[in-house]
Amino acid sequence: MAKIKYAYTGDEEKTAKAVGRSLKISPKHAVEICNQIRGMKIENAKEYLEEVIQMKKAVPFRRHNKKVGHKRGIEGWPSGRYPVKAAKQILNVLINAEANAEYKGLDTESLRIKHISSHRGFVIRGWTPRAFGRASPFNTPTTHIQIILGEA
Repeated sequence: MAKIKYAYTGDEEKTAKAVGRSLKISPKHAVEICNQIRGMKIENAKEYLEEVIQMKKAVPFRRHNKKVGHKRGIEGWPSGRYPVKAAKQILNVLINAEANAEYKGLDTESLRIKHISSHRGFVIRGWTPRAFGRASPFNTPTTHIQIILGEA
């Protein structure tokens, strides 16, 4: 397996890392979720993602918001969505990072998300049949997620 390069370098002894590679989620949804939970304490971030999965709290879409409806409960920004599938995958990577921090002996009560980023992965090419023997592309994007937790 290839060596993973993180977009953030910090103190190795006070940080814990986790990465999710080639997750079958939308890169645009992953960017918006990452922007929202960056800098949060880990317990607050997990609670926020659980509320997004239950569709109780919306994620503000600041960049990818063309024809996105307004949602209630978003402070400072009107448009938002409930990206449930992406929130589940990011929550799994976050739980993995917390377990890595616990294994390293870090204080899990004071952990904060120092770095979280999402990058486009490879595209899984596919086709869907059309009329008269033709076919149209039906591609599935993938996303790479990096999370680095540090003690506050």
